[in-house]
Parts: sequence; structure tokens; C-alpha cells
Amino acid sequence: MATRGPRLEFAVGAFLLLALASLLVLAIASTNGRFGFSSNTYELKARFTNLGQLRPMAPVKIGGVTIGKVAEVQLDPVKFDSIVTLDIDNRYKDLPADTSAGILTGGLLGESYIGLQPGGDVEVLKPGEEIAFTTPAVDLIQMVGKYMFGGGAPSAGAAAGNTAGSEPAAQPDKQTQDSEPQDSQPENSDTPSPTETTP
Repeated sequence: MATRGPRLEFAVGAFLLLALASLLVLAIASTNGRFGFSSNTYELKARFTNLGQLRPMAPVKIGGVTIGKVAEVQLDPVKFDSIVTLDIDNRYKDLPADTSAGILTGGLLGESYIGLQPGGDVEVLKPGEEIAFTTPAVDLIQMVGKYMFGGGAPSAGAAAGNTAGSEPAAQPDKQTQDSEPQDSQPENSDTPSPTETTP
């Protein structure tokens, strides 16, 4: 029993150390290697009319590469727009002033994120400035509903267009019908009419 006690304590201690190490690795991975005391980011703001499923801590990407995250989401009490605060990595300070931001979705049911599309302006966005060109999130359920329940309208319009377009096509038929009696008059001119009397 005396020999098993220290071994058991050593095994339990090693297990606890491994558990703490794994928790530390998870903490570093969740913060992308940044802790609260280091300021390696700068803020940009973007205004959207519809956020969809966008939530804080969502990634900010350019061309599929993550360059930041969504730090905060607020509502403008005057215009009732959603104001999103973005934490952008300091390595990407030279974003053009005409950069556009859109709320995108990774796949059909994936997470929502903000995609930035850099422009060609010489001036750059300064920390704290607002991105002028934004695109709101697209509600897929609403689009599917419009497609399913509003699909009959285009076919009715197309049918009306077909009927309207068929009216001019009916005129040549009239001319052919009118021309048939004219062609038949010379044939009937040789035969005497019932009112004429033969000598």
C-alpha cells in the first residue's frame, strides 16, 4: 500500500496538469492568441439595415481570410439601423476608403460573417471611421417564400404578353380569308348568274 500511494498521487497530479494545459490551449485558441491586455486591433464601424444571424465574435474576412471579428452590435436610436463595431488586425491598416462590407453566410446553413471587399481609393480608412458601402443580410427563408408563393405572377404576365403578341399575327389570316373570295370571283364570272336569261 505504501508503494501504490505515491504512484497514485503522481498519476492524479499528472492528469490535472494535462487538463489545465488543455484548458490553456483552448483559451488561447478562442482568443486567437490575443489577451485583453494587448491592443493589436483597431476599430471600424459599419451600418446595416438587416443583420440576419450575425452575432458578436463573428469573423471578418477578406477573400476568405479572417482579418478580425465583430466586437459589438448596437441599434441606432434615431435611424433604427444596426451599428456593428469591427475589430480589425493592425496588419491591415491600409484598407481603402471605398471598401464595402456585406453580411454573408458560409454555405446554406453556415455561420454568418462580414465580408469586406477593398476598393481602389488612395485614401485609407482611419480607426473609428464608418464603412460607407454596406450590403445587408439576405433572408433565405423570405426569398424561398416569395419564389414559392409568387411564382404564378410571372406566368400570368407571360400569358398576357403572348395573347397581346398574337393579335398582330391574326391579321395575315384575315387577309388570306379576304383574298379567297377575290380569287374565286374570276372563276364564277364565266358561269352565268341566275338572273341572266339565255337567248
